[in-house]
Amino acid sequence: MTGMNEAAATYARDVAAVAAKLAEHRGPIVVLSHENPDGDALGSVLGLTRALRALGKTVITPMDVPRYLRFLASPGEINPPLSEWPENALAAVLDVDNNDPERVAGADLTTFTGEVVNVDHHGTNARHAAAMVVDPGRPATTMMIADVVDALGAPWSEPVATPLMLGLITDTGSFKFESVTPEAFEAAARLRAHGARLGWISDQLGQHPRSYYILLREVLSTMEFLHGGRVVFAHVDDAMLARAGSTWEDVESYVSLLRGAEGAELAVMIKDFGERVKLSLRSRGNVSAQNVAVTLGGGGHVPAAGASLALPYPQVRLLLEDAVNAELARADAELVEV
Repeated sequence: MTGMNEAAATYARDVAAVAAKLAEHRGPIVVLSHENPDGDALGSVLGLTRALRALGKTVITPMDVPRYLRFLASPGEINPPLSEWPENALAAVLDVDNNDPERVAGADLTTFTGEVVNVDHHGTNARHAAAMVVDPGRPATTMMIADVVDALGAPWSEPVATPLMLGLITDTGSFKFESVTPEAFEAAARLRAHGARLGWISDQLGQHPRSYYILLREVLSTMEFLHGGRVVFAHVDDAMLARAGSTWEDVESYVSLLRGAEGAELAVMIKDFGERVKLSLRSRGNVSAQNVAVTLGGGGHVPAAGASLALPYPQVRLLLEDAVNAELARADAELVEV
């Protein structure tokens, strides 16, 4: 019990420190997240941005929002990527490790000389910032942003609560993942009480353009069932997108469909860009998508992770197979020990 109390006290102290940095800063606050933003990234950015603007803060939100999430932002609310940093800026980096500049999108952190605050829930976070809240035990970063909003004393409203609910929905798989905690349900209840539009979010997320289904037909034809069906791979490249009249944005949710294959413990969506390959991984049971991703230079969570390799697909395939074999061997050995 003492350990739990200490952890709660540390968390509260960290939330207060981030809120204080944001509240005390007199210049512009640049709110950033990771490349290819998901619901937790956009939800964190919009929720914090709207809360800070309600307090009279100047906030810049450079982000390329994917089509399937554009329903959430109002016209002009999101800014284009920055070519240079504004004078006297503070950077608020959300849902990504600020020490991984290759993943932080919207502005070049390697040229930034000001202070950074970081709110994140990835276990691979290096924990270097002027103030930070990093808790891998929270299934969504928006949960921590909600606590920061409280600590700021910002007024709650539906426009603040709704994007934070989006992050909870997407990063918990609509509360179906094992990572869901009692606190996640409590956070959802708080956001709902503040007016979060749960049904509207779910309806918007469930809509896809025709090209999504045309491309999906091709992607499903590439499915491979490996290791007796424990591992599922699927592949997509530029030629497939061209035939379907589709874009890379349509691919983002496919990995969750792969994970739904009966008996699959690891699903991998392989996105072949030519001389670069991106991998989206999902796992269940004691198989860790995170372990596979970290082996390949990426990161993420145990059930959901990703990696990007500047290599052609044939080389990536060999590295991926080695990493998967190693993780299955580890998982099997762990079961034997138990």
